[in-house]
Amino acid sequence: MNNTEKIITEIKEFHRDIETWFHGEDDQETLYKKLISGFNEDFKMITGNSDTITLAAFSEWLPGTYGKFPDRSIILEDIEVQTTEYHGLASYIEIQITGDAVTRRKSSAVFLIRGKRAYWLHLIENWI
Repeated sequence: MNNTEKIITEIKEFHRDIETWFHGEDDQETLYKKLISGFNEDFKMITGNSDTITLAAFSEWLPGTYGKFPDRSIILEDIEVQTTEYHGLASYIEIQITGDAVTRRKSSAVFLIRGKRAYWLHLIENWI
């Protein structure tokens, strides 16, 4: 698998797993470990509201959302990736649908490539 494929796989698997998390499906502890394992320890995210969230803050937030959105679906569109030997930059559109509420965000993410995997390092989300 090349670096572009590693990043696309990570993006798709994370969003599939977070949707499963929101639904409250699968074993919570196993799924939590899987979700967190994809992040570099220095991960930071800037939300659409301009809040900065660290990996520690994300890890603390996550348990409170398990099973809280049983009908939420997440759709990804327009994934684009550029890579070097050890890094990648991805952009994509994420659409979350919960009942009648639809939110859209354009995201840009930096990944570190280590071995057979891409790890989230930095994520910026902008509402669209």
